[in-house]
Amino acid sequence: MKKLWKSVVLCVACLWMSHSAAAGPVDNSQYAELLSAHVRNGVVDYAGLKKKETTLDGYLAVLQKVHAEVLSENEQIAYWINVYNAWTLKLILKNYPGISSIRDIGGVFQSPWKIRFVKANGTTLHLDEVEKVILHRFKEPRIHFAINCASKSCPELLNVPYEGAQLEKQLTQQTRTFLNDERFNRLEGKKLYVSKIFDWYEDELGDAASYVSRYAKAGLAQKIQALGDDVQVRYLKYDWSLNGK
Repeated sequence: MKKLWKSVVLCVACLWMSHSAAAGPVDNSQYAELLSAHVRNGVVDYAGLKKKETTLDGYLAVLQKVHAEVLSENEQIAYWINVYNAWTLKLILKNYPGISSIRDIGGVFQSPWKIRFVKANGTTLHLDEVEKVILHRFKEPRIHFAINCASKSCPELLNVPYEGAQLEKQLTQQTRTFLNDERFNRLEGKKLYVSKIFDWYEDELGDAASYVSRYAKAGLAQKIQALGDDVQVRYLKYDWSLNGK
């Protein structure tokens, strides 16, 4: 009986240790190396990244083995953002060179966001499931300024991985950077020109003028607020050209 009891205790201890190990931060070191070397101000060196595709494959293998459900909420969000961005890079590299836009991939009857090739958390998904199902559950609209669709009108790809411990700072900074960039959001008279992202995700982001003024620099925020109901929101044309050199 004592031997049996010791075996049970040992088994429980092993399970607890396994769970604790799985619950630790995801190892993003390979991804960090790639981003640091091949992303500058949101511009991706796809030619250079192509030469390091095996390193990216190694990182994608790490993502596949992660048990996301045992991570903290912030680590889960960071994990799924990294999943989306890293697998988008892989999708481009699988078709690079020879494409000028992510929309060149997939053909007439299948968009690139519906290709089921994303291996993560022990399953296979497509990019839309990661963004519109999994990440949507967290009710965190700033995520839309962190995920990157490999296009020039997308919020810039951060050149470091997202990390649970830094997530709040990273999401806020990315949101502010995007919303204060006049290429994507600007005020001209009473017209507030904003990214198409505000049109596509209005149910999450709400009123574009209010959201922009929340994260805009003081001068821009004051101008938008002074206009009140007179502000006229207009959506900018989305540039799907590849965000490469």
